[in-house]
Amino acid sequence: MSIIEDLKFQYKIGGISNKMIYWNVGFFLLSILFFYQFKFGVFNYPNWLAVSSEPKIVLTRPWTLLTYAFLHYGFLHLFFNMMVLNFSSRLFLTFFTQKQYLGLYLLSAIFAGLCFVLSFYFLHQTSAMVGASAAIMALLVATTTYQPLMEIRLLLIGNVKLWHITAVLVILDLLQIQMDNTGGHIAHLSGAFFGYIYIKLLQNGTDLSKIVDFVLNLFSKKQATPFRKVHVNPRKPMVKRESKIVVKDKSQQQLDEILDKISQSGYDSLNKEEKEFLFKAGK
Repeated sequence: MSIIEDLKFQYKIGGISNKMIYWNVGFFLLSILFFYQFKFGVFNYPNWLAVSSEPKIVLTRPWTLLTYAFLHYGFLHLFFNMMVLNFSSRLFLTFFTQKQYLGLYLLSAIFAGLCFVLSFYFLHQTSAMVGASAAIMALLVATTTYQPLMEIRLLLIGNVKLWHITAVLVILDLLQIQMDNTGGHIAHLSGAFFGYIYIKLLQNGTDLSKIVDFVLNLFSKKQATPFRKVHVNPRKPMVKRESKIVVKDKSQQQLDEILDKISQSGYDSLNKEEKEFLFKAGK
C-alpha cells in the first residue's frame, strides 16, 4: 500500500479528531504553496482567509471566523497546536460524541474570532489572526470542566490532575496577554471561556452543537426527485430480459460496513473481530 493510499485509509477509518488534524495539516501544506513568502520566510495570509480585527472586513467576509482556525503561521505553530489538539481530543471524546466535538470546535472558533475583533476594536489596534489554538483550548477546558479531577500521567512528572494542566495554560495566557501576541492570548482565553460555558449549558440540557448539526443538515439535504408518471402500453407483451447482478465481494462488503460504523460511531465502537479484520485489510 502506497503512502498516499495509506493516508487515505487512515483518514477514512479515523474519527473526527483524526480528520481535524488532517484538515489542519492539509490547509497548512496548501498555504505554503500560495501564501508563503520564501524571500522573507513568513506567511502572508489575505484578509479573505485570516480573520481581521477590522469589523467592516469581517462583516463582508464572515467565513473568515472559521477559516482562520485551520491556518498557521509556521511549522512549529502547527506542530505544537496539533500535539495539544490530539491530547485534548482524546480526553474530550472519552465523554462526548463526535458531533459535540465538531460543534464545540467550530462554535468556539467563531466566538473567539468575534472576541478578537471586538477587543482590538476597543483597543484601537489593527491586526489579523490565524491558528486553531482557541478551539483547542475550548476542547481542553470543556473536558476539564466536566472532569476536573481526572488524572493524567505526564512523562518525567507522573500523575497530575487535569485541572492543574489547564490552569497552568490559562495562567500563562493571562500573564502574557500584554507582552506579545495579544490577539492570540485573547482568543485562547475566549475559547477557554466558551468551553466552560458549553459544558455548563450541556449539563443543564442545552446542547449548542445542535446548531452546527442543524446548519450542516440544511446543506446536506437533497432535493426530492419529482414523481414521474410512466405510461405502459398494455398491447405490447412484456419481454423478460436477463439481468446481470453484480455481487459484491463479501470481504469488501464487510469492510464497507465496518467503515460506515466507524464514520458514525468512531473506531472504539468496533468489536475485537471487526478490529482484527480491519487490521488485516489494512495490510
